[in-house]
Amino acid sequence: MAHEWQNVDRLAAALEGVFPEVPEVAMVLGSGLGEVADHLTERRAVSGEMLPMYPVSTVAGHAGEVCQGRIGGRCVMILSGRVHLYEGHSAAAVARPVRAAVTRGTKIVLLTNAAGGINTGFSPGDLMIVEDHLNLTGTSVLLGPNDATRGPRFPDMSKVYDEELSAAIVESGEALGTPLQKGVYAGMLGPAYETPAEVKMLSMLGADAVGMSTVQEAMAARHMGARVAAISCITNAAAGIAGTPLDHREVEAAGADASKRLVPLLIRFLEQVS
Repeated sequence: MAHEWQNVDRLAAALEGVFPEVPEVAMVLGSGLGEVADHLTERRAVSGEMLPMYPVSTVAGHAGEVCQGRIGGRCVMILSGRVHLYEGHSAAAVARPVRAAVTRGTKIVLLTNAAGGINTGFSPGDLMIVEDHLNLTGTSVLLGPNDATRGPRFPDMSKVYDEELSAAIVESGEALGTPLQKGVYAGMLGPAYETPAEVKMLSMLGADAVGMSTVQEAMAARHMGARVAAISCITNAAAGIAGTPLDHREVEAAGADASKRLVPLLIRFLEQVS
């Protein structure tokens, strides 16, 4: 783990070299949601391949670049193109960009993802504020020796997702006529979509949506003391609910469509958040 913090610090230093200003907010964009980065003013961007220790995604819909600029007058860093455990990356690598941002001084981490809807009251295209999560990936970013200067050995996870930030996001949506669902996100290992039996199990466990990301980044950010909020774009009904096969191209298309509502929502949120 000590070696991993060296990786984090090296990446943080590289980001500072490209973007001298410390971002107030770091956002991670999920599948099909990259359009958000196009709305930055004073925008600068760098390919993840140009940054040391930056894990580069191999998945369609994940651009693999870091952008920084302003939204609502705030300095915002956008990590466009996250990596996933199912690509063969470690949990530490998955969370490294978020950890680097928080190491630099970022106080708020906003995560977005594409998710399958388990709650039968959800429809494709809905946006869901994540109130809690189930980490069912089989691993944790916090495994191994702990560095007490970065965060506590046994971090409290009773409120991973900041209630005030979440409420501000919901209020921003209501003001724009974009109501948000609320629910629990189940993080799975992937890359296969869940079976109908697994979806039934997740429903019994209290999950409202399911995806293959977010939980490691959320835990890492909370461990380091950052405030965290997350929004799921419900791109499809999970297996066994709609009765149709799942296709990643549909996930990307639904994400792109949802971004038309997500962009103004995020702008308003960033204008209002303290």
